[in-house]
Amino acid sequence: MHRTSRFLLSLALPLALNACARPVPAAGTAAPQTEASKAGELRIETVASGLEHPWAVALLPDGSFLVTERPGRLRRISADGTVSAPLVGVPAVFAEGQGGLLDVVLDPGFAGNRRIWLSYAEPGRDDTAGTAVATATLGDAALSDLRVIYRQIPKLKGPNHFGSRIAFDGNGHVFISQGERNQKELAQDLEVLQGKLVRLNLDGSLPADNPFADGVGVRRAIWSYGHRNMQGMAVDPRSGRLWQSEHGPRGGDEINLPDAGKNYGWPIISDGMDYLTNRPYAETRGREAPGMERPYHVWAKSPALSGMAFLVGHPQSAWNDSLLLGALAGQSLIRLRLQGDRIVAEERLLTDLRSRIRDVRVGKDGKVYVLTDESDGQLLRLLPPAASKQ
Repeated sequence: MHRTSRFLLSLALPLALNACARPVPAAGTAAPQTEASKAGELRIETVASGLEHPWAVALLPDGSFLVTERPGRLRRISADGTVSAPLVGVPAVFAEGQGGLLDVVLDPGFAGNRRIWLSYAEPGRDDTAGTAVATATLGDAALSDLRVIYRQIPKLKGPNHFGSRIAFDGNGHVFISQGERNQKELAQDLEVLQGKLVRLNLDGSLPADNPFADGVGVRRAIWSYGHRNMQGMAVDPRSGRLWQSEHGPRGGDEINLPDAGKNYGWPIISDGMDYLTNRPYAETRGREAPGMERPYHVWAKSPALSGMAFLVGHPQSAWNDSLLLGALAGQSLIRLRLQGDRIVAEERLLTDLRSRIRDVRVGKDGKVYVLTDESDGQLLRLLPPAASKQ
């Protein structure tokens, strides 16, 4: 190699390495957008962009955010939209297909312990993987004290149906949703954890009052079963009731209010169809069967639900008493108007963005935050219309 070429290479290599380490650019001062909704004008602000397939957002008390990127990065976004370099100390992930770094939530005691929770697809031997959940202490640029508190057993091959969302019931328990890893029959098998909603104590131990805590040949962490791929979950602040959404196949996306020990039917009952034949799967007997629960709410055409949040306790907002859900294939934010637990109306929002909505969270002030699942994904802030004055 010529001396000049070696010199140019010596200059280029550090510049390339620095570019890899450089934080993602912030959105800057992009002009807000507005959109007409049934309740009035919705204001849409871009907080940050340049995120690679962001999967979940957690709202920090100081007005900043934590965002997971599915390839395996956790980033902090400041209140002004500045995006950090990836935080150090994130667990290794299986970043193939639907796998990767998934949910992020703050511990109920975050103000005192700085603890966060992460769900992710954990790699195993021989190209296997399974849903896992870990806790860690959040620092300025790194995580510490990482501890895996849950692992889906057994790990399997394949890139699909990992779930996963994390929710707390306010009584010392954590719920972990996941998928059946695209192996339908496992959702009905109580000896494995695929296709199960899991309930643990906050230290990762098993609650003594879990429905199968005394069972033989049953995983004692199971709360409910017969689920396909659960990518939305939230606790209703008004009642403390857990709500959960999951992907059906072609059609049959559903919302459930999962009760202890109940069987939610997949694949024995389903409103969806085989992707290849557009007919029911061979295992499916119909839309209902003895001992199995019908969905609380179901869509004939799948919006592909991911992310769920309640907007309640904000009478000044025209969206008060709403359940918000992200839609991937439906490329929208779904707003379900509630009367108590009853769903009385549906509205599709953000359709003009033509973006997959992966996650939705509601701030204490009633503002709504959503993530678009794109290679150049965005964190958006929504200002719902004000309630009309009487």
